[in-house]
Amino acid sequence: MTVKEKQKIINDTIAAFINYIAVHLPDDVVSRLEELRAAENDPAALSIYDMMFENMRLAAELNRPSCQDTGFVQFRIECGSRFPMIHYLEDLLRNAVIKATHETPLRPNAVETFDEYNTGDNTGTGAPSISWSIIPDWDGCAISTYLAGGGCSLPGHAAVLMPGEGYEGVVKFVLDRIAEYGPNACPPLLVGVGIANSVDTAAQLSKKALFRPVGSHSPNAKAAEMEQLLEDGINAMGIGPQGMGGKASVMGVNIESAARHTATLGVGVSFGCWTHRRGKIVFDRDLNFTTDTHSGFTIGQ
Repeated sequence: MTVKEKQKIINDTIAAFINYIAVHLPDDVVSRLEELRAAENDPAALSIYDMMFENMRLAAELNRPSCQDTGFVQFRIECGSRFPMIHYLEDLLRNAVIKATHETPLRPNAVETFDEYNTGDNTGTGAPSISWSIIPDWDGCAISTYLAGGGCSLPGHAAVLMPGEGYEGVVKFVLDRIAEYGPNACPPLLVGVGIANSVDTAAQLSKKALFRPVGSHSPNAKAAEMEQLLEDGINAMGIGPQGMGGKASVMGVNIESAARHTATLGVGVSFGCWTHRRGKIVFDRDLNFTTDTHSGFTIGQ
């Protein structure tokens, strides 16, 4: 197989996957929404859940994006150092976004800052956004895609607390941001929290947390306990689906952390809305792919 043929396989597969993510929510998100609806007894909240599931049904039936804001495309790459196409990936992902924008279609959302014009194809300076991790001595590549909405996951919040504020200060920061902004972000939300050294590392980790499956837990027992405490606390606010009241305001809380300086305690918060459009696809060295986020995805969808 020639390099051009391999490039076409990746380009076409990622473009089709973006299309599928825009239309079909991940399996874990659908399952969690089913659980929340089954546990709900508030009539207004139940009617909101019914509309959500009708939206999902029609999106699939008509092959239309599940939300009019098809987001800003973000990629997280975990690529093996021996993956044969590693040198071409950024260009291929950019071309896949252009292809998906025209074929899905996706709403053009990339606007060049200061010049104030829409590029028309969801690419531009730093668009799509791509973050990398290189995995030594592996010949595969995992590409996670997130369609980040302008009303939820893009307007994150981050700050550096004085260390004396402690983890109680982290909890207060998260709850205050939820109270101020959560109802506007189309709940029930997946809340990503980053705790680290500085504003930038905490913000990045809060976004990384949104790529984790709904229902997953931090391997750190204390962080996992905080995840549950925050979930319980946010649900107790009674925000409910679409901010109309109800039992559940979140699908879950995911925390990612990193080492910090003794004098700083960075915290970041990002929100994923109920149409939490993220997916992960893994290529082997021969460009065969698997995905554990969307069981219905096949090429040709």
